[in-house]
Amino acid sequence: MPKLWNETIDAHRRDVQDAILETTAALVSAQGLQSVTMSQIAEQAGIGRATLYKYFSDVESILVAWHKRHISAHLEHLAQVRDQAGDASERLEAVLGAFALISFERRDTNLAALLHRGEHIAHAERHLNDMIQNLLVEAAKSGAIRRDVAAGELAAYCLHALAAASSLPSKAAVRRLVRVTLAGLRIVPK
Repeated sequence: MPKLWNETIDAHRRDVQDAILETTAALVSAQGLQSVTMSQIAEQAGIGRATLYKYFSDVESILVAWHKRHISAHLEHLAQVRDQAGDASERLEAVLGAFALISFERRDTNLAALLHRGEHIAHAERHLNDMIQNLLVEAAKSGAIRRDVAAGELAAYCLHALAAASSLPSKAAVRRLVRVTLAGLRIVPK
């Protein structure tokens, strides 16, 4: 087959998959997780049910694919935030702040319970933890944060503390939480 034909088919498949993912997310958001059916998704996406089943076996598999896409986008966003900030301390603060805002915006607990399991989550958590640890090591070398606690322990502290942003009432509260978390990283005078 000519390359143009393959690219057209691949583009069509991506467009169909995108429509399925976004339609499912919108339906779950509007109706709740338990109310969405494959028939509704196919109808709203403008495709036949047989086509839908060629891509996904059930609603949960669609949501997992949608979630994987969003996690990848979050990790890319955090990497961009890291790369745009200044020195080691500024990069650490920027990434922690961005992570806290991502946590704040993630509020659907039923959906989170379904999607926050599996290997894709474990991989994303390792990637995020490594990013934070590297920033912590850099900031410690520059003298911006404490060195008396291992970077792995500090990364766990930061990530667990900032995950609490999901239950906060406002972005102002999220910013306060980030400041408190950063204060815990500062060098403690003897």
